[in-house]
Amino acid sequence: MQRMLGVALILLMLVAACGGPAEEVCVLETSMGTLAFRFFPGEAPNTVAHIKALVQEGYYDGQAFYRVVKGHVIQTGDSSATVDAEFNGHPHVEGTVGLARGEDPNSGAASFYICLAPRPHLDGRYTVFGQLVKGLEVLRAIGDVEVEEKYLSEARIAFHEPKTPVVIQRATIQRRRIPASEPHEEERP
Repeated sequence: MQRMLGVALILLMLVAACGGPAEEVCVLETSMGTLAFRFFPGEAPNTVAHIKALVQEGYYDGQAFYRVVKGHVIQTGDSSATVDAEFNGHPHVEGTVGLARGEDPNSGAASFYICLAPRPHLDGRYTVFGQLVKGLEVLRAIGDVEVEEKYLSEARIAFHEPKTPVVIQRATIQRRRIPASEPHEEERP
């Protein structure tokens, strides 16, 4: 009996050391490096299913990050079938992945953003459906690319476009173990 308890304890320690159970993540292989983010299917089930379907059909392959606003967000995608808003309690912190939209809260489609910094003014106003778990340094590098400043409408919404395109070469859904205690799986020296 003690031997079985010892084996069980060792197995529990191994599972804890390796992270939680494997979960689906979206892996974006970009021209500047790889980004990977976990999904929040419990909080945004329709948005997660919508984005996964787009990834699986190859929609994001070859798409550029057409909007890079230093200290704010990077953004990719375009219009397609819309999905209703699924506002939730996830805060907009560095690496948060959310569904972009127009004035109508239910106008989110295929365009999504990744936050370059905390953006609390977006909390509860956009559907957060994921969080970056790998590639924080890549995200920061994309956020620092040289851009051509462009503003949309009289409201002067920044739609700064990279002078050298940052392209998603391939997007895939993969199963990975994600450390439960860390929001980012940053590269370590």
